[in-house]
Amino acid sequence: MIRRAEKKDIPQINRIREQVNNIHVQGRPDIFKTGFSKEIQDIALEFLQSDETDIWVDERDGEITGMVMIQYINRPETPYNLARDFCQITEICVDEKWRRKGVAHELMEGVRAEARKRGMEKIELDVWAFNDALEFYEAEGFTVFRRFMECKL
Repeated sequence: MIRRAEKKDIPQINRIREQVNNIHVQGRPDIFKTGFSKEIQDIALEFLQSDETDIWVDERDGEITGMVMIQYINRPETPYNLARDFCQITEICVDEKWRRKGVAHELMEGVRAEARKRGMEKIELDVWAFNDALEFYEAEGFTVFRRFMECKL
């Protein structure tokens, strides 16, 4: 079942977020800090308290199996860009014991439904090159429209 997260869900949400945070630390230890600080944990509560953000969870048998944190963005026109409204996925996490069982797909369907309901034009996300979820995002219909590149010195 996909539903909006509640404050009581924060401990389970952060347990799953920490698993994915550790994947990032392993993938790019030159960028990501080890540990899962209180400041990082508090971001989940901040997302629940804003009208411009949401957390949706997948719950099965009373256990939160995955979650997605999203921002609803209304960008005004600038000299460079047209105005646009879109949904930004900032984090999507599935508990390691529930991966490859349809949880992430269900979360994406929930995001799609909410974004459509809000009149958003599209959903965006960014993903690290080391992330195993790249194929999943492509299967969900995401395509590359911008690349970040680096040159180490």
